[in-house]
Amino acid sequence: MGPLTGYKVVEIAGIGPGPMCAMLLSDMGAEVLRVDRIGHTGLGMGIPIKFNLLNRGRRSVAIDLKKKEGVEIVLRLVKVADALIEGFRPGITERLGIGPDDCFAFNPKLVYGRMTGWGQEGPLAHTAGHDINYISLVGALHAIGRKEEGPIPPLNLVGDFGGGALYLAFGIVCGLLEASRSGQGQVVDAAMVDGIASLMTFFFGLKASGIWTDRRGENILDSGAPWYNVYETKDNKYISIGTIEPEFYNELLRLLGLEAQSLPNQMDRKSWQEMRGHFQNVFKTRTRDEWCAIMEGANSCFAPVLSMEEAPNHPHNKARGTFIEIDGVIQPGPAPRFSRTKSEIQRPPSKPGQHTDEALNDWGFGVEEILRLRKAKVIE
Repeated sequence: MGPLTGYKVVEIAGIGPGPMCAMLLSDMGAEVLRVDRIGHTGLGMGIPIKFNLLNRGRRSVAIDLKKKEGVEIVLRLVKVADALIEGFRPGITERLGIGPDDCFAFNPKLVYGRMTGWGQEGPLAHTAGHDINYISLVGALHAIGRKEEGPIPPLNLVGDFGGGALYLAFGIVCGLLEASRSGQGQVVDAAMVDGIASLMTFFFGLKASGIWTDRRGENILDSGAPWYNVYETKDNKYISIGTIEPEFYNELLRLLGLEAQSLPNQMDRKSWQEMRGHFQNVFKTRTRDEWCAIMEGANSCFAPVLSMEEAPNHPHNKARGTFIEIDGVIQPGPAPRFSRTKSEIQRPPSKPGQHTDEALNDWGFGVEEILRLRKAKVIE
């Protein structure tokens, strides 16, 4: 019984941030019904259904939105829903007949969540793009990488999921809160360029103050500082340190067997390269596990750099149950956690149309009506 239990959401199936947003809402207890296309396999990037974890937690109906009856089904679902999620380019849902105005005519209190890369307007609004393009446009990608090397794409964590899915989910929940007071719905325009720019707020402040420069790999948090970095160990694995505060930095030196007096001042940027050499030499003397035995649990801002294979087995992650197993698939559990309304994964990923009959019946469609729609090939 998660905190969003009782809320109903219609998800018009898409890719990337849309499904991630729907997964987050479902993990929090919302009943999310995914509307897939008829004939769609759902195998984005060749991922078998069982492992397409962004589709977990919700049922799927397959509807032909190119048919008038298919559009009417969606509008009837909207009538009893609290929110809708769509991730098409601007204007597509309007042409289909399920745009905001179409939906508000059936449910004025609906929160209509729109997920795009460039936004609903602007010179690039109708052009194709992916995560790497959106993080490029607002300054994020340029800032990520090592000195004298090119930018490094940070998976699609920053654009699709951070600036996209999380901001859409936040926007939808904000919309639901406001609608509960006003009785009126509204459109949530969640553009990844806006969300990513918002994530960069702290760094724009640092740059304006002169603390941060546009020279990649020369700043405190971008691998420039030797005491906020990763280092290779004797067994060719890696550890991370993040000792920004002086007390943590001094503890790090103590555990490394280094004397502060023998090193340059921590904030002397001109000496960072020299200091980095000292750290590299010391960390190379022991294996990653040996450093864990020495430094884990101490106030030295230390952690081993674990692979996805290793992470679920770390004692801290196991103690918190950060990762769970469903149908033999290890995956991250719901986050954040609540003291009273516990969040949980409602079901494993479903194939397109797997629950068409039962879901439509639960959402107010009669058995004979469902049979007629299937014979007409409106649903599958």
